[in-house]
Amino acid sequence: MKVTLERAALLKSLGHVHRVVERRTTIPILSNVLLQADGRALLLKATDLDLEVTETVAADVGMKGGTTLPAHTLYDIVRKLPDGAQVSLDSAGDGAQLLLKSGRSRFTLQSLPESDFPDISAGEMTHKFTLAAGDLKKLIEKTQFAISNEETRYYLNGIFMHTTEVDGHTMLRAVATDGHRLARVEIPAPAGSAGMPGVIVPRKAVSEVLKLIEDAEGDVTVELSANKIRFNFGSVVLTSKLIDGTFPDYARVIPTGNDKRLVVERGDFARAVDRVSTISSERGRAVKMALGDGKLTLSVTNPDAGNANEELEVDYDANPLDIGFNARYLLDIANQLDSDTALFRLADAGSPTIIQDRDGAAALYVLMPMRV
Repeated sequence: MKVTLERAALLKSLGHVHRVVERRTTIPILSNVLLQADGRALLLKATDLDLEVTETVAADVGMKGGTTLPAHTLYDIVRKLPDGAQVSLDSAGDGAQLLLKSGRSRFTLQSLPESDFPDISAGEMTHKFTLAAGDLKKLIEKTQFAISNEETRYYLNGIFMHTTEVDGHTMLRAVATDGHRLARVEIPAPAGSAGMPGVIVPRKAVSEVLKLIEDAEGDVTVELSANKIRFNFGSVVLTSKLIDGTFPDYARVIPTGNDKRLVVERGDFARAVDRVSTISSERGRAVKMALGDGKLTLSVTNPDAGNANEELEVDYDANPLDIGFNARYLLDIANQLDSDTALFRLADAGSPTIIQDRDGAAALYVLMPMRV
């Protein structure tokens, strides 16, 4: 293999693929990135056996072929080369080494044969649809924070994506929960998504997709089957295995009879919660919300640090109610809302609360109370 390309183009592509590579692995080939030169392009591929990212970049190919190189080492070398440099990759020798040249710099890198590199992208996909990058970003960003980190409940370690009927319209819905809070966001279902299996996209794949969206333009093509999902961003393709488990019946935890309505200025509320929670204990982080006629009092009591309270003018005319929530969870949800106000629908101090921008908003959040 002999190929020459711009340093900036190679660095951008390596930036996309090398993140998938685990820094510690017992399988040497998984530490490497696959390079394949053919035609007028260089293909780069990295995998951890659950997730695979490939990218094709324009290059001057002197001799087609392929090899694999240590991903993080290669990325660091290219990153440290000067702007505007040309990078030449040559493995025309015995195949066990590759010579990287750029200006006066020379690096000889140990390589492993491309034939050893695994391929997880094989297999037929049953459904295919296209959606705007902004819509996919919305589905992920507004639910990702609620993904569980508890490995024993592995089926909660991702975002559940499925289609559902809402008032006669088919919607594509994303749901995540950790048992304490739940995030549910929906958009009109794209053509081709109807009848797709409900799938749980793993946390790492979700995180990588979100990073790739930042560099994407236009639409994203999604292909999926019962055990794999693929996101096509044009020159970049991410394929991931899905979580093999059953997502719980989340509809059962979304209350329907919450009749107490609280409307509050979102920014003022978030800043007040942040201020009073300063003295809360890291373990508890409970903020008490005392609701009365047109008034909300936020308070925190910490036996070791003291207490804090702040009063806000709000729209609330139901019976007085005292309820407690985890401050960090309140702030996470407040940061996801798009409007200037936040709507809380409450029942009592021991029941879950619904939080939205407004009635009927595309994003809905459910938060379990804490004892205060």
